[in-house]
Amino acid sequence: MFYSREFDGKVALVTGGSSGIGKAIAFAFASAGANIVIAGRRVAEGEQTVHEICERGGEAIFVKTDVSQEADVKALVDKTVEVYGRLDYACNNAGVIVGGSITTLLESDWDRITNVNLKGTWLCLKYEIPAMLQQGGAIVNIASIAGITGLVGFSIYSASKGGIIALTQTAAMEYAKSGIRINAVSPGAIQTEALNMNIPIDQLAYIEAQHPVGRIGQPEEVANAVTWLCSEKASFVTGHNMVIDGGYTAQ
Repeated sequence: MFYSREFDGKVALVTGGSSGIGKAIAFAFASAGANIVIAGRRVAEGEQTVHEICERGGEAIFVKTDVSQEADVKALVDKTVEVYGRLDYACNNAGVIVGGSITTLLESDWDRITNVNLKGTWLCLKYEIPAMLQQGGAIVNIASIAGITGLVGFSIYSASKGGIIALTQTAAMEYAKSGIRINAVSPGAIQTEALNMNIPIDQLAYIEAQHPVGRIGQPEEVANAVTWLCSEKASFVTGHNMVIDGGYTAQ
């Protein structure tokens, strides 16, 4: 059962909220009392996440959404306001990752990754911000340490995540006086389905050893940072990129 009521009566939208980091973020918001809107392309997984939240006493809906399509994003935010009457928090987490060297990646890889990761984040901001102007709110965009240091073999992904950080900072400055705080979170290696799909199992031990804390992170650790950034405890924080990487980028 969910017990904390920090976000009681508030509404939180999470894109890519049906698995991995996004699912953990949706659960973290729900556990603090928020009504949850989960957006994603995978209907079965999204509905299952809604079921799990409701089973624990929370309130949630799923809206099938491709964040690279403007009509989908507009419909998502419209549906959120239609059902719950407001939008207080948003976490723009939906993203894709494709590996390969700069010379082997395809133009179609560039289009797919940037359309979802970077364009998708911009489109979400474009429609989430107006929905928050009346009462204020907080938005967290999910970037990556790959957007800070680059990641060998993932050049397009790194470029898209670096763009998210710059987009976050610009949006934060544009709407700081409007009562909307906009921040980013840059995770390091996090134990998710995406990590397992893109990193061979024999390399995971090496990756763990590269983190000063001696392990990779858990989705809940990213979720805790997202909900903190949306809370009143972070009321003076905007335009910030919070790195959650077990000390990796401090080396």
